[in-house]
Amino acid sequence: MLMRTDPFREIDRLAEQFFGTTSRPAMMHMDAYRDGDHFYAAFDLPGVDPDSIDCTVERNVLTVRAERRRPAGDKVELVAAERPMGTFSRQLFLGDTLDTDRLEAGYDNGVLTLRIPIAERAKPRRVTVTANGNGHRQLTA
Repeated sequence: MLMRTDPFREIDRLAEQFFGTTSRPAMMHMDAYRDGDHFYAAFDLPGVDPDSIDCTVERNVLTVRAERRRPAGDKVELVAAERPMGTFSRQLFLGDTLDTDRLEAGYDNGVLTLRIPIAERAKPRRVTVTANGNGHRQLTA
């Protein structure tokens, strides 16, 4: 039988009140970064069935939902329950500079990675300067 002695049990209980519980899990952890012409968001979702992951984009709001379930069955006896279970959700407000129509998602080793291209209109572009011969310059883009 598994036994656990924890002198910090009361601190754990208080932390669960602020950061989440098994009935109300804390939000999923995320890293976000830009690499070249793409924006990436990586969400930690270990132990989550990929079929339970739902990503939606409405206007500029990205919503990620996922569910982690406990093993179920007549012979399953829960001995310790420390991992948060239930439905996790996170929303990101995306800027107009991202092309959400071409968003790609992949799930590997417990990490959901979203790859969103930077919109063409937001990329830096070179402006050509031409001289028209009368001392004034004409700008073209």
